[in-house]
Amino acid sequence: MKKQIPKHTLLVSLLILCSSFVILSGQTKHADKSKYMTYKGLVMAGYQGWFNCEGDGADRGWTHYSKKGKFEDGSCSIDYWPEMDEYEVKYKTPFKFSDGSPAYVFSSYDESTVDLHFRWMKEYGIDGVFIQRFFSVLTSKKRINHNDKVLSSAIRAANKYGVAICLMYDIGSMDDSKYELVMEDWKHLVDDLKLTNQNDKTTYLFHNEKPLVAFWGISSGTRKSGHIPEIFDIIDFFKNDPVYGECSIHLGIPSRWRTLGEDTKGDPRLHDVIKQCDVVHPWLVGRYNEETYEAYRQENIIDDVKWCKENGKSYAPTVFPGFSWYNLKENEISNKIPRNKGEFYWKQLYGAIASGVEMIYVAMFDEIDEGTSIMKCAHKVPIGKSIFVPIDKDVPSDHYLWLTNMAAKMLRGEIPLSSQMPKRK
Repeated sequence: MKKQIPKHTLLVSLLILCSSFVILSGQTKHADKSKYMTYKGLVMAGYQGWFNCEGDGADRGWTHYSKKGKFEDGSCSIDYWPEMDEYEVKYKTPFKFSDGSPAYVFSSYDESTVDLHFRWMKEYGIDGVFIQRFFSVLTSKKRINHNDKVLSSAIRAANKYGVAICLMYDIGSMDDSKYELVMEDWKHLVDDLKLTNQNDKTTYLFHNEKPLVAFWGISSGTRKSGHIPEIFDIIDFFKNDPVYGECSIHLGIPSRWRTLGEDTKGDPRLHDVIKQCDVVHPWLVGRYNEETYEAYRQENIIDDVKWCKENGKSYAPTVFPGFSWYNLKENEISNKIPRNKGEFYWKQLYGAIASGVEMIYVAMFDEIDEGTSIMKCAHKVPIGKSIFVPIDKDVPSDHYLWLTNMAAKMLRGEIPLSSQMPKRK
């Protein structure tokens, strides 16, 4: 006599079988497609979105404006001043212009600020931005609240203007014992913010037919940890988890990654990590100036591109319009890497494309702390003990937005490749 299997056991078995089928069929929570299915042909910028003001509702004070808790003449952390004419919400500061009038700044916490920035991206043909998300955010309720609000605003603005967005985790300062917080946070963003699935409005950046997720800060020589082997587990989750994975990987690494040079940990496992990723993104800010760029390109970027092509990887070099952190750091020279009216920026953009790259990363859209921002910054800056760097008077405040768009056109072959910076008509 055959033993009869209880009905509830059959039901449980059927449910397990159905669940297994869903898993095996790759039913992730991501959209099937996006307006941006590849990074190739795009010039993307980094977007910090980390500025707060007293009274903006975030209860974080003058975050990324103040230094040592003070935002006043002689104590601040920004070198460029934002051009404030178009902002809907403005915050009065203790700083003053030469005529005695007060100077105002913006808060990234205000949705109107993010909307304006994305409107500029649309107006000037900026392909999109990588939204920065630092590991320290994941351990602070206030920072999570701020970053989630900025990211939610960015998702809505990206939908509204049709601009690409992508998430970049900065894990340079990660507590390796808590690396699983990254995976849990990603689940939160996918489930609660619907980051990678806005249905037919999805503009989340894909690459190699999958949502792209960026990780920055691997094997940096200036960090206590290179985050190896933790990054292997993180990548495994993002590539292989049946619900939240099936992603492509963008890896932010030191400039000397290929030779394991002085700004890396010198750990040969870095190359093993790189072989697990899709996009190689070296950090190049401060590695050269206008005079030394071409030598750097010849010695590094050209061979970087060659290595990536031989190993089946995409290569996204960092370019930046200039650099300055006089107010952020003490005893530093103001305007450390001058912009020269955009000539330095264009030299890098042209050099990258001439080297054979298919995509570019711009540092950064809104980084006024270190003077790399391409957004509209002011010609007229406050005066006093704090020394601010004005935009060159011979170029308009939107000059770097315009140049970025021209570079994207040059990258896609819509205008001729030229080492000469284009002139505006």
